[in-house]
Amino acid sequence: MKRNLYFLVALAVTLLVSSCSSSKKFVYLQDMEMGHGYPYDTKYEAVVHVNDRLDITVSSKSPELAIPFNANAGSFQLGTNGAVTEAAVAKKGYRVDVEGNIDFPILGKLHVEGLKVSEVTSMIRNRIIEGQYIKDPLVSLEFLNFKYTVLGAVNNTGTFMVDGDRITLLEAIAKAGDVSSRGRVNRVAVIREVGGERVMYQHDLRSKYLFDSPCFYLQQNDIVYVEPKYRKQDSEDKSWKYISGFLSLITAICSILWVTK
Repeated sequence: MKRNLYFLVALAVTLLVSSCSSSKKFVYLQDMEMGHGYPYDTKYEAVVHVNDRLDITVSSKSPELAIPFNANAGSFQLGTNGAVTEAAVAKKGYRVDVEGNIDFPILGKLHVEGLKVSEVTSMIRNRIIEGQYIKDPLVSLEFLNFKYTVLGAVNNTGTFMVDGDRITLLEAIAKAGDVSSRGRVNRVAVIREVGGERVMYQHDLRSKYLFDSPCFYLQQNDIVYVEPKYRKQDSEDKSWKYISGFLSLITAICSILWVTK
């Protein structure tokens, strides 16, 4: 009789503990086949948005000709031998205003919102050539404030800066410490600003179709939200949960003792 009693008590405790625990049971991209190729956009380019800060540099075989176009790129000095050197100062870049424009030296106001990196550099290069300022200018562009935010059921929520302008949704999740055990990998949303509106795209990280999403590559200011399996509990909720569990255990033990008398 005592052996049965101990067994029943142990079983009750095991069931109670297992009901309170959670495990991380999911596999990313689980429907991918080994050795099978899955195409993706290899020519992806970031798109310029309002409030972006752009580092635009113009260079030329005759460096002195490019100096007027690099007013916001830093401090330049022209040596006696004709060599141009750049001082090591913090770059402020060109801020895209609410109208989607930047004020560029010599060329004036340029509308860049909605353009890809290559489109912006080509526009500036063509304007310089058309104005007969430089015959063969080279124009480069980098983002100084490319950032995104990760919220929800991940191990490290926050806003993250990107070195460059290219990061995938999977890389963003990894930088946030991966999806937590309470996260729903089939309910990962990306909220993006499109045409003055916020649009939500839903993703399933278990599916190979993630590669086909317009949000596989994140854009600046994207918000990634991993939906939790259940609502986030505060300390009061957790205390009540533990108390309820303890009372349930006591009730179960008392019931077993009463039945085995």
